[in-house]
Amino acid sequence: MATMVSSAGGLLAMLNESHPMLKFHALSNLNTFVDYFWPEISTSVPIIESLYEDEEFDQRQRQLAALLVSKVFYYLGELNDSLSYALGAGPLFDVSEDSDYVHTLLAKAIDEYASLKSKAGESNDEALVDPRLEAIVERMLDKCIVDGRYQQAMGMAVECRRLDKLEEAITRSDNVHGTLSYCINISHSFVNRREYRREVLRCLVKVYQKLPSPDYLSICQCLMFLDEPEGVASILEKLLRSENKDDALLAFQIAFDLVENEHQAFLLNVRDRLSNPKSQPSESVQPGNNDPDTAQNGNPGASEDVEMTDGSRASTGKTDKIKGILSGETSIQLTLQFLYSHNKSDLLILKTIKQSVEMRNSVCHSATIYANAIMHAGTTVDTFLRENLDWLSRATNWAKFSATAGLGVIHRGHLQQGRSLMAPYLPQSGAGGGGSPYSEGGALYALGLIHANHGEGIKQFLRDSLRSTNVEVIQHGACLGLGLAALGTADEDIYDDIKNVLYTDSAVAGEAAGISMGLLMVGTASEKASEMLAYAHETQHEKIIRGLALGIALTVYGREEEADTLIEQMTRDQDPILRYGGMYALALAYQGTANNKAIRQLLHFAVSDVSDDVRRTAVLALGFVLYSEPEQTPRIVSLLSESYNPHVRYGAALAVGISCAGTGLSEAISLLEPLTSDVVDFVRQGALIAMAMVMVQISETSDSVLELSGDNWKNNS
Repeated sequence: MATMVSSAGGLLAMLNESHPMLKFHALSNLNTFVDYFWPEISTSVPIIESLYEDEEFDQRQRQLAALLVSKVFYYLGELNDSLSYALGAGPLFDVSEDSDYVHTLLAKAIDEYASLKSKAGESNDEALVDPRLEAIVERMLDKCIVDGRYQQAMGMAVECRRLDKLEEAITRSDNVHGTLSYCINISHSFVNRREYRREVLRCLVKVYQKLPSPDYLSICQCLMFLDEPEGVASILEKLLRSENKDDALLAFQIAFDLVENEHQAFLLNVRDRLSNPKSQPSESVQPGNNDPDTAQNGNPGASEDVEMTDGSRASTGKTDKIKGILSGETSIQLTLQFLYSHNKSDLLILKTIKQSVEMRNSVCHSATIYANAIMHAGTTVDTFLRENLDWLSRATNWAKFSATAGLGVIHRGHLQQGRSLMAPYLPQSGAGGGGSPYSEGGALYALGLIHANHGEGIKQFLRDSLRSTNVEVIQHGACLGLGLAALGTADEDIYDDIKNVLYTDSAVAGEAAGISMGLLMVGTASEKASEMLAYAHETQHEKIIRGLALGIALTVYGREEEADTLIEQMTRDQDPILRYGGMYALALAYQGTANNKAIRQLLHFAVSDVSDDVRRTAVLALGFVLYSEPEQTPRIVSLLSESYNPHVRYGAALAVGISCAGTGLSEAISLLEPLTSDVVDFVRQGALIAMAMVMVQISETSDSVLELSGDNWKNNS
């Protein structure tokens, strides 16, 4: 019959006995009853601690004392002390025990270990981790792997920066391909530091390559994030040379998937690393992807004579096709065909807008032109403009520049005929030409929009146009067009051309030059940013400073913590325009990461900066940082949307518009609705723009708010 114990007093008294066996007996029993008598035992903690520290005591008995003290501290809520003594308990701390005590301390141990490893990783030092703590974490990881809880093991391994255990968990799992896909997702979603994310991806590539049948699609995606074009090129070549037709199709699919990311510099690097076919001159690389096929199929009889020529032609055809895909031409042609054939834009809406605005109101005139450009973006349908040429010709100065540039939006991707379409508006050869400089500058900008991110064929023409003019409006258009066409290529020669325009210290041309430099160097974290910042401090023109501020922000696109030094420099600057640029730098460096540190910084500037410009931009920047988690944005900016400062309210509206674009999120609409009837006109404008962004591609049948938005627009107009 079991004896009922009502007090731990007797066992605690035995701890003062001199015989070690009595002490051991007391510790063993106290350990059993600690869950019930911990308040009583807590009074004798110093005695139990002295037993743990007594080196003459048997090691197992010392570990037992440590375990007991750990449990008492756990119940007292002192988790740090509890973990410290649990580490001293060695193997007696059983990670497989299913109790609140073990679960809580394991979570604490993993957090502590992960924190130490993260700090060491950030400072590039060796982590000084207690080997006992490391042993507990390793036992936990091993237990998860043995129990088949691979996802849990991978999550812990990634958090604790134990890539060896991550590799072990992946290789021992039942479904290696599925596990690797899961791991890629968690590395993008939960790994906050860019450098560590790259380490994880390198580890995954290594595991992928060891598989008997590697998933080349995923390997190439990882290599793209790691910016290793030579690895992608060698995989594509290997697949193209394979005798299996499916391998060639896989190579094409990989190329299409890479093009989806629209990383021009990377894709061109991959394309240039693919070996040139020997059977045709190098000119065949550049044209559209249909030419090699016609060449290949044009002479069927010759293939019977020489088998090698046939194989060489097949290889040439495949290589040319994949180069066509990587240059983006194939995808763009397919997109153009799709947008043209599925164009459902309603010209009646434009006609109604045109009739309802005053003929002399230049702002509404320009807005109607922009609306047409956005409605028909990429469709090549310019019917509305051709039918209203007289009305269109009323645009003057910068309105004319924008109207001409709008053609670039409509014909976006029309690479083959882009230049011939814009020919009537482009600067003519010879001195100055006969057209308006505004339409000529707009036409050069339009060419950049048409060839945006695919500027191989137009870069030289834009460079020549930039060099051959001293008219600042034409230089403005040429700089913007060149920046878009050479997006992210970091071409030094183009950079020098744009820099020469910047150094003329013309406000109009210099503003575009600053933005263009950023577009050219986008995401490269180039040292050129320091040069741009130095010139921004030298010049007196606000326009140039603003252009450079945006350009500097673009250079750190997606670079996360790598951009922190530059962001710190800009956000502490005395010039509010450079602080404004610092907000955009924060937004672009941490775009889509929902990074807590970036959000905290932006919120701090949103409420503390003395410049309305900076405060508005800080709130707006939250939209960029949070676009991967749109449901969070309305909650975060809800208080800011009720601010006394209209600039902050405007920023809150656009932050919601940017991050919730196309979601039709009810929380976003609820936040924007009151702002559409705000007392300040530009806040109403921002709210209506944001509402339009949230409702992109949301039909009236799916949401009745569209009707409400239509009524609001009529009332406000």
